[in-house]
Amino acid sequence: MSRQESEHEAPVWSSLLVVNEVPPQGLDTTLEADSSVREKLASLNGLQSLAKVTAKLHAARRGKEGLHVTGEVRARATQVCVVTLEPFETEIVEPVDVEFEPARTPRPSRAEPERMSRRRRDSRPPVREDEEGMDDLDAPDEIVDGKVDLGAVASEFLTLGIDPYPRKPGVAFEEPKPEGA
Repeated sequence: MSRQESEHEAPVWSSLLVVNEVPPQGLDTTLEADSSVREKLASLNGLQSLAKVTAKLHAARRGKEGLHVTGEVRARATQVCVVTLEPFETEIVEPVDVEFEPARTPRPSRAEPERMSRRRRDSRPPVREDEEGMDDLDAPDEIVDGKVDLGAVASEFLTLGIDPYPRKPGVAFEEPKPEGA
């Protein structure tokens, strides 16, 4: 997720999908980022420019209330080579595969479990935590107010597809030889 989106501000690229409007056979969507969005995405991701960004996505219902979004994000970007410091064009292709579910109800405090019925407590899916005590990183993303923002999804996967150490094609880093060798 880009820096701006992680700070809970409005996403740079937004295209809301109402989950209840997705038909049983699913819904195919193509998003094209306009020049303003491409400029902001390039800036947020440390790129010189983004000439084109397209997301081809398929949204399918997952169970009664969930959604599964698959597809890919493609972009043509200008990056700076980490070896020569020269700009060069590159193609970014990043597969998208993300699941969404309605927001979970907050977990009761440890003092309240006896107030809940055993049936209700056992029917809730467990929240797994990793060794640092963080919630399960593979857990589905949340559906917010019955909607999923496909533009924000596309922005996130674009960011994931960017090479953090780009090299111009044919360029290799050669370690300098020690003096006197």
